[in-house]
Amino acid sequence: MKSTIEQKRAAFRALHTAGCFILPNPWDAGSARMLEGMGFKALATTSSGHAWSMGLADGAATREVVLEHLRLIVAATDLPVNADFEDGFAPDAQGVAQSVRMAIATGVAGLSIEDSTGDAANPLRTIDDAVARIRAARAAIDQSGADVMLVGRAENFFQGRPDLPDTLVRLRAYADAGADCLYAPGIRTREQIEAVVAAVAPKPVNLLIGAKSEFSLQDVAVLGVRRVSVGG
Repeated sequence: MKSTIEQKRAAFRALHTAGCFILPNPWDAGSARMLEGMGFKALATTSSGHAWSMGLADGAATREVVLEHLRLIVAATDLPVNADFEDGFAPDAQGVAQSVRMAIATGVAGLSIEDSTGDAANPLRTIDDAVARIRAARAAIDQSGADVMLVGRAENFFQGRPDLPDTLVRLRAYADAGADCLYAPGIRTREQIEAVVAAVAPKPVNLLIGAKSEFSLQDVAVLGVRRVSVGG
């Protein structure tokens, strides 16, 4: 029997309470169904994969295009779906809140908001700006009454600024601002992973393993990671 949106959201939150699960990234409805058939417990959209499938650069898809993509993926699978919602598709916190309300309406079980700017010269938002955007997303979710998980992403390592202390400050701030799960794509070493997990405990951590890695799923579970993304 097909799960309701509420059941998908409850199942997704439950996955974050113990153990460690893999969150693969479909590019379209067909790959979403294929991954469901392979036995995965949840899925996540990927901004890069979605953009590449349309011949675009990562980050070039508009909010409207991304929202339609979310609707298609959610409708295609009985699994909960986490949305790669980039920077919230807005220049300010108020706009992020509006975008998040639109994302909730697609039926996603979770969504991530990152702190990158898209400006190569200044790739990261100030912490105050990024925190305001997380708070706005949190408020939009709470006001909707939907049990949607909010993921706060610190993009330091992805943006060529591999500053672990600043990453930890950002992740703690996003956790305090209401993020349910924290994510620093690009961290790779055992020491980095342990530091991130400790910084935001007891909140769950997402780890990106998009290429060959020395770690197994069991290894990162022992380090305290709750979920693993495979990337675009």
